[in-house]
Amino acid sequence: MTTPVRSKEKFLVFGSPAIENAEIQEVVASMKSGWLGTGPKVAQFENDFKTYKGAKYAVAVNSCTAALHLSILAAGLKPGDEVITTPLTFCATVNAIIHAGATPVVVDIDPLTMNIDPKQVEAKITSKTRAILPVHFAGRPCNMDALCEIVERYKLKLIEDCAHAIETEYKGRKAGTFGDFGCFSFYVTKNIVTGEGGLVLTNCEEDAARIKILGLHGMSKDAWKRFGDEGYKHYQVVECGFKYNMMDLQGAIGIHQLERVEPYWQRRQEIWQKYNQAFANLPIGLPAEPEPDTRHAYHLYTVMVDEAKTGISRDGFLNRMTAENIGVGVHYLSVAEHPYYQQTFGWKPEDYPNAMGIGRQTVSLPLSAKLTDEDVEDVIWAVKKVIKHS
Repeated sequence: MTTPVRSKEKFLVFGSPAIENAEIQEVVASMKSGWLGTGPKVAQFENDFKTYKGAKYAVAVNSCTAALHLSILAAGLKPGDEVITTPLTFCATVNAIIHAGATPVVVDIDPLTMNIDPKQVEAKITSKTRAILPVHFAGRPCNMDALCEIVERYKLKLIEDCAHAIETEYKGRKAGTFGDFGCFSFYVTKNIVTGEGGLVLTNCEEDAARIKILGLHGMSKDAWKRFGDEGYKHYQVVECGFKYNMMDLQGAIGIHQLERVEPYWQRRQEIWQKYNQAFANLPIGLPAEPEPDTRHAYHLYTVMVDEAKTGISRDGFLNRMTAENIGVGVHYLSVAEHPYYQQTFGWKPEDYPNAMGIGRQTVSLPLSAKLTDEDVEDVIWAVKKVIKHS
């Protein structure tokens, strides 16, 4: 293995988004209009996104965490009800269940797909189970045939965590449209961004209306219009809600980001393939190929760093990449590794061996439509240098 001599002078930020002039001008227009909060730009983004996904209703909120929280509430879950989810996810997935008053139950993942294992899901179903909350990890769809069959047989709610899965499809059907609710993230590192932001898809008008009310203090429908040019509108507080609404400043970004969702996906696919080719002969684990009749969103490119094979620990690899001015991420330490969940639920990492093993070896490399060809070559060069010198 030969490594060319080069250096990356400027730090390459992990997950830096591609922001173009159209959204900048749209934000400026919103600022000049004086309407910064929830308004017509949010409504347009909701409409555009539900059209893209082929869903009946969309409610934009300020994060995917909020989307999950409100979906669990709208699903009618009560304290003591159990929600089965994956241990290989960001803490927000589990926290949303807790905030809604329900009890999270985690089951292990398939080590190849890194998605929740349907067989283990069924093994954990009890008389208290009310919902399944799968996460389409890294943009790879879960086994929705198996999960939907379980949901139907046991009469459960299905809430999809699609934070990584804007473009994801499973057998011709778009992620976020299988269950009762599909929850999305537009955080700054996601495939399309609004800075901070999230959204819920549903095909139930009643659920959409309740989520919209809960997301803005519990105020009656269209309360956001109360300061519009049609005159002041009185509102009523019909539930004890939350401050989860998306702003027009965010919607202004999102409507133009969504217009470029396809070319951005194509660019990330191109980078993914370049990485696969460049790293094929390195002693690191590469992502599994997308399954037939699916569409991978190419949100994360994760490699496995096994010290026994590479001669360097995962954390050592992270530090060396940072020293080469390449930003990297970890997605994720198993949730059972974190003290809060250990102390609260008695979870132990070794009870979820696949998630534990991946969580201790995984590294996410930069994968963004913003990356130039030179940036991609810098990442490849740095990985080869770090592995070669280990």
